Amino acid sequence: MPERFSAREAIALVTDDFTPAVVAAPTGPDAADQPVRADGPIGWAGYDDSRARAAERTGEDESVLHGTATVGGRPCVLVAFEFGFLGGSLGRAAGDRLVAAYRTAVERRLPLVSLVATGGSRMQEGMVALVQLQRVAAETVRLRAAGLPHVAVLRDPATGGGWATVGAGADVVLALPAAQVAFAGSRVRPADADPVAYTAEDQYAHGHVDAIVPPDRLGETLTLWLRLLSPAPTGPRSPAPAPLPRALGALAPAGTGWDAVVRARAAERPRAGAYLDDYFEVRATIRGDRAGGVDPGMECGFGLREGRVVAYAAQDGGATRPAGFRTAARLVRLADRLGVPVLTLIDTPGAANDAEAERAGAGPAIADAFAAVAGARTPVTSVLIGEGGSGGALALAAPDNTWATPDGYFSVIAPELAAAILKRPPEQVPETAGQLRLRPEDLLELGIVRGIV
Repeated sequence: MPERFSAREAIALVTDDFTPAVVAAPTGPDAADQPVRADGPIGWAGYDDSRARAAERTGEDESVLHGTATVGGRPCVLVAFEFGFLGGSLGRAAGDRLVAAYRTAVERRLPLVSLVATGGSRMQEGMVALVQLQRVAAETVRLRAAGLPHVAVLRDPATGGGWATVGAGADVVLALPAAQVAFAGSRVRPADADPVAYTAEDQYAHGHVDAIVPPDRLGETLTLWLRLLSPAPTGPRSPAPAPLPRALGALAPAGTGWDAVVRARAAERPRAGAYLDDYFEVRATIRGDRAGGVDPGMECGFGLREGRVVAYAAQDGGATRPAGFRTAARLVRLADRLGVPVLTLIDTPGAANDAEAERAGAGPAIADAFAAVAGARTPVTSVLIGEGGSGGALALAAPDNTWATPDGYFSVIAPELAAAILKRPPEQVPETAGQLRLRPEDLLELGIVRGIV
C-alpha cells in the first residue's frame, strides 16, 4: 500500500520552513468572484455540512494550501493538496488559491513546487469546479512565459484534473512509490482495467514521470532540482555556451574512413555515460517524452559543471527511437525557456527504422528534434563522440557549433548501406567509407564541425 501524507505532513517532509499565504481571491476578469451561496454555487444539498465536517477532520478550511517556503535553503512558492478535505478536490476556492500561488511565483520570480494529492474536480460545484482547470492552464502558460520552473510531487492519489493540469503540467514530475497516478480515479475506471496502468511506476515506465522518489529522499531530491532549475535572481539567464568535454577515447587521427568507422563502433570506446560522469559534478535526469514513450538510449537532464548549470541530451550508441528524439526536444525547449545552455552528445548508428518505430512517429519525432535545436535561443553545443549515422545523429547537432572527438565519424549513410544502394560487393565497403569523407579530419575540412576535441 502507498504511504499517505496529509498536506501538512508533506510540507514538513520537504521544507525548511513554510509561511502560509493570506487567503484572498484574485481580482480581475478571470476571478471567480461570484457571491457565496448556501450549499455552494449550484446549491448542492448538504455541501456546506460536508465542508464543515472536512474542516473539523483535517484542520484545514480548503483542499489547497499555498504559501512561500524554503527547500534546502532555496526559496520557492509551494502548493499542497489536502486529500482529507473532500478528496483534495478542486472547487472555486481551491482554484483561487492555485491561481494566487502561480501568480506569486511570477511576481517574486520563484520556482513553483506542488505536492499533489487529489481526486479531481468537486462534483458538488458542478461545472464551476471543472472550469478551474482552464484557470490553472492559463497560469501555467504565464509561468512558462516568465521562464520559471515548476516541480510537481505526486502523492497518493494524484488523479483527475489535478493530475492533468497541476501535476502533468509541471516541468519535472516526481512521484512517491506506489502512488495512484492517473486521469481516471479508482471509482470511475472500467471494471476490467489493468490496475498497474494507474500507478506511479507504470507512468514512470511510459515516460510521464521523471523519477520515483521514496519519502526519505524527497527533500534532497527537491533541493537538487531547485538548485538546477531556479532562475537567476535578477531575471532570465544569459548563458555562454557550455564548455566542451574532453575526449576520453583515442586521440590519434584515424588512418582511413573505414578505420574511423571501426574505431567508433568498438565496444571498449567510452560512451555517453562515461562522458557525463566525467563532465558533471552532479546531475538529475528527466525521463520520457510525455506521450507514452521512453528511450533508454537517450539520456537527458540537467547537471552542474564547475558550479554552472548545463542541460544535456546524450545518445548512448544505439539506434535512437522516436521517444528519444521527443525527450531530447522536450529537454532543449525546457532549457531554452529557463535560459540554460545545452550540451548534446551524438552517438548513434542512426534512427531506429523498425516497424514499431515507424508507427511511433519516427519522422515527426526527428523533425521535432531538428526544430527544437534550430529554434533554441540558448546556446547549444554538440560533440560527436562516436557514430554519427545520418539524420538520426544530425538531429542533435547544433548548426555552426558541432565538434568531434578523434574516435567519431559522421556520415550521410552507413558505408554498408551506401555500398548496397550502389550495388557494390561487401569487399568494397571500406573503400566506400573512404569516399564518404566521414573522418573527423574530413568533417573539419568540409566545414561540418568546428574542430576536433
